[in-house]
Amino acid sequence: MKRSMWNRWSGGLLAAVLGSALLPMAARAAQHDHPAPEKLGSVDFLVSCEAAARSQFNRSVALLHSFAYAESEKAFRQVLALDPTCAMAHWGVAMSYYHQLWEPPLNATDYAKGKSELEQVTPAQRQSKREAGFISALRTLYSNGDKQSLRERMLAYESSMSEVARANPQDTEAQVFYALALLSTAPPTDRTHANQKRAMAILEPLYAANPQHPGIAHYLIHACDNTELASQGVQAARDYSKIAPSAPHALHMPSHIFTRLGMWNDSVVSNQAARHAAQESGDLGEELHAMDYLTYAFLQLGRDDEAAGVIADLRQMSGLSRQQFKVGYAATAIPVRLAVERRKWQEAAAIDPAKNAPPEVCAVAVWARAIGLARLGRTEEASREVAKLTETERQLRGSGSRYWADQVAIQIAEGDAWIARAKGDRASAKKLMASAADLEDSVEKLPLTPGPIVPAREQLGDLLLELKQPDEALKQFEYSLQQSPGRRNALLGAKTAAEMSNNRQKLELYAVELQKLPQR
Repeated sequence: MKRSMWNRWSGGLLAAVLGSALLPMAARAAQHDHPAPEKLGSVDFLVSCEAAARSQFNRSVALLHSFAYAESEKAFRQVLALDPTCAMAHWGVAMSYYHQLWEPPLNATDYAKGKSELEQVTPAQRQSKREAGFISALRTLYSNGDKQSLRERMLAYESSMSEVARANPQDTEAQVFYALALLSTAPPTDRTHANQKRAMAILEPLYAANPQHPGIAHYLIHACDNTELASQGVQAARDYSKIAPSAPHALHMPSHIFTRLGMWNDSVVSNQAARHAAQESGDLGEELHAMDYLTYAFLQLGRDDEAAGVIADLRQMSGLSRQQFKVGYAATAIPVRLAVERRKWQEAAAIDPAKNAPPEVCAVAVWARAIGLARLGRTEEASREVAKLTETERQLRGSGSRYWADQVAIQIAEGDAWIARAKGDRASAKKLMASAADLEDSVEKLPLTPGPIVPAREQLGDLLLELKQPDEALKQFEYSLQQSPGRRNALLGAKTAAEMSNNRQKLELYAVELQKLPQR
């Protein structure tokens, strides 16, 4: 990734453009040779490196805090070129392989590379007791890979970072990296969000003292990326894109909060900027991630043609490494969202899973086929797709991937519910969809997705409407809207249920809510 590409998205561009209009032509031509300064936020990480390398070290950490992992690795290697005795530069390179909130956080290849990097730290290299603590903590992640699971090593790293933070209470970076470790180990089944709240307790006091620190704002957004805490993340969401506008991820991250709160126009602006910046910097994964969130927001706003335009662009993209989760998930989910949200069952039934994508990614496409076929009344074909999902669940549970196995179990119950509905088995359909909704309610989504294609409880509301049970349907839609505010189809379902049950108060309420969204 070229640094000049990053620079195009720094702050102050408008002022530079306006100012250049007042300069002579020659001066303007010369000015174009010097892009606007890079803006990644402000980091002051005290290290024992040579003075000439310290500024580059801080830039490397700023990139790390905005999950610009490839650029961060390059930057830390430049630190080593400036000062081969800088032990913390090896720490930085190894940290660039540990993608704490992504899927997977650390693969086998990056584990080997990080382990090798840390082995290059020698007693002869300068490091303070505090720096040795950072390096030692990271070694717990890059050790015992043959004896401990990744989850166990992530927890060991978190515990070690807690000691670093405790020993250095006034050190901003020790506190921030510990907060990130807490977020990385937060169990998706913990609906009390204990780790997220512990991280917020660390980060919020630091925010006032370090308003330009990219990691603090970034990790506050992640801590608040859930229904309970989302409203507390709005300020960080507004700030982060201004703190580090040279990082595409910083332009995208605010939409995690906007999506949680149904702020669809804000999400569109955020992801359009992020997508453009990612294109400029050549970050395909970040571009697709933004495109997925952008499609989701377009559909809620009824901007279906623009959502379809995203898919048209997707089909023109070549060389997609779908085996990489971030790329594979977005590339799979985007067309599924368009088909299922718009209830185009023929389109859903025709979606083909990518052959080289991870099983949990392929499952999204298989689920779409199962739902589409069931809704078309082609129950035997739908059942064959559900059988594929059942095999995927077995495979995931066998590999210890409980979270994704549970996600596929939800998809199986949803598929079976719509098959039962198509067969006229009303009781089984209702029971199966309710079980899917209960399981989905028990776990949090991962940061890499804006949410399920359609929440299971929203689907339960749809099913109950078809079963002519509007009072109960209204309750399910309202509960779903508490978890996922502003979803267009849930609002439409709630309005229909209120109308069918002659509930004038709720009918007026949801009519007003729908008026806030553009009409299709």
